Amino acid sequence: MFKTQGLEISFSGQEIFKDVNVIINKKEKVGFIGRNGSGKSTFLKLILGQLEPDSGEIIIPKGYKIGHLEQHIKFTHNTVLEEVCSILTGDREYEGWKGESILTGLGFTYDEMMKDPNDFSGGFQVKINLAKLLLDEPNMLLLDEPTNYLDIHSIRWLKKFLNDWRQEVILITHDREFMNSVISHTLNIHRGIFKKTSGNTENVMEKILEEEEIYNKRVLNESKKRAKTEEWIKRFGSKASMASRAQSKLKMLEKNGKKEKLAAITNLDFKFNYLPYQSKENLLNIKKLNFYYKEENYLIKDISFSIKKTDKICVIGKNGKGKSTLLKLITNDLIPKSGDINMNQKTNYGYFGQMNIDRLNPNNSVYQEIQSYVPEMEETKVRQVCGCMMFSSKLSSKPIKVLSGGEKSRVMLGKILLKPTNLLMLDEPTNHLDLDSCESLLQAIKAFNGAVMMVTHDEYFLRQVANKLVVFDDNKVTVFDGSYDDFLSKVGWKDE
Repeated sequence: MFKTQGLEISFSGQEIFKDVNVIINKKEKVGFIGRNGSGKSTFLKLILGQLEPDSGEIIIPKGYKIGHLEQHIKFTHNTVLEEVCSILTGDREYEGWKGESILTGLGFTYDEMMKDPNDFSGGFQVKINLAKLLLDEPNMLLLDEPTNYLDIHSIRWLKKFLNDWRQEVILITHDREFMNSVISHTLNIHRGIFKKTSGNTENVMEKILEEEEIYNKRVLNESKKRAKTEEWIKRFGSKASMASRAQSKLKMLEKNGKKEKLAAITNLDFKFNYLPYQSKENLLNIKKLNFYYKEENYLIKDISFSIKKTDKICVIGKNGKGKSTLLKLITNDLIPKSGDINMNQKTNYGYFGQMNIDRLNPNNSVYQEIQSYVPEMEETKVRQVCGCMMFSSKLSSKPIKVLSGGEKSRVMLGKILLKPTNLLMLDEPTNHLDLDSCESLLQAIKAFNGAVMMVTHDEYFLRQVANKLVVFDDNKVTVFDGSYDDFLSKVGWKDE
């Protein structure tokens, strides 16, 4: 266990939080929630000693080891398995089988375990760091968005691993279903105040908002009573016979103080700009599509399907199998080896790709970047979109290069909003967003009147959105007409 006492920190004179008193008891698995920018990552850095508090202390028992998922990549061994097992020393040096088991759970084949870790993509390299962390078996795991680079199979494995874990966990994730299936407690930062409750995140924010609504009503009633009392003092305070009562009432007002209503909290609140589809034909027809980077390893082979105007299609499967590639083929970022992709001339698509975030101009402001997508758009409309994406007039002047991952994702979504579309193509849009923003995005997708094609590993999104699936599984690509639960019951995963 560990605890904080009177913890306080600020940056450039701006208070992040103060008087934080938190206790994490033995075997507690804590889901850590709060808006982007509320201080979650700062709190973790304080625990890890990467930041010094302005005041207060963090009390950690002697010999208590805290393990943190490192995003920084630095490998020093020749194979993935050697790299992961390099943390084994002393009495544990013969437990390499545990490292192999963890890597298998995270989706590595034995041949991949024998490859140089530096040869893998960034997502796989983060998985290697995750394997090292889990094999190290610390007393507490600090996991900050561990599912960002994991596929469905790896997420399911990690879920089981954490459920079997018998020590402490602090977990930050945008994946609500994953979090709720793992945690025993919820730690919430709201308006700079930390509150830990038993149970998962269900209804936590609803309860807080209800409490705040009751508080604001009480403030309003007290304000009305105060105004009446002030009016009475003003009218009768100068009369000698009333002076004593007036003074008493005045002291009462000073003692109670004047409470202020809580300021409204800005939420990601938007809807995609739907362009009516004036055709009875399909938006898109794909016939016998083939693609590979190496001829002996087809990523996509002989796939045929159509996108109708009300389809909500989710693209699912293991990492590195071709899901993002399929979207890039449709958007002409890649050229097929053979086959046809025929998009109706009345189809207008909006595309959110993970790599597209890297294409944002780092020197542009948020406003300039969003406006650049549709240069002829009037300023008021662009400002409106900035506001919908939680960039106020002041925040919209921030340069792209200083934004967090979540803020950059909101800029990309904002660019899509400016352009009327009847087909949304979204490649893992929930990465880097907080829980509230993910929920707003989900509602916007469900409310969109056009078609959606989305790559996702989030099973909560899958169950809420999909009426058709493109499945990368068992070394082939198939199309399933039905919901995700229908797929699980009627077909199921072959890759496990």
